[in-house]
Amino acid sequence: MTPAAELLQPDSNPALYVSAVLTLYVDLPDTPLRASASDQYLARRFHDDGVPLRIVETALLLGSLRRLIRPADAPPLSPIRSLAYFRPVIDELRAHPAPEGYLDYLRLKLRQAAAVLPATVQKSTFSDDR
Repeated sequence: MTPAAELLQPDSNPALYVSAVLTLYVDLPDTPLRASASDQYLARRFHDDGVPLRIVETALLLGSLRRLIRPADAPPLSPIRSLAYFRPVIDELRAHPAPEGYLDYLRLKLRQAAAVLPATVQKSTFSDDR
């Protein structure tokens, strides 16, 4: 593989992989606006452990949707403060891979869920926890 081709493959390039994981993470509802140093370290560990980026993205979306699609009368959950929150979902998907097309389904469901999120879950640069 040529160096230019390797740069286009996030799974094989540690810097691109970590960047992709962190971007996916901070773009989710109810996560910090910026990744912490421990989030960066964990994303690098995922790369070093050979976790495919597709599994990480599936886990982030699935974990986020599990939080968002809850009964209306359920008590509110605290914001997600760390990428480590999603580690059990990554382990789950490594043991039991999602079917083909599931990632696209999760992307669609998250877009639909995010469209109706209450203002308290929407990201804001003026939030108290950031």
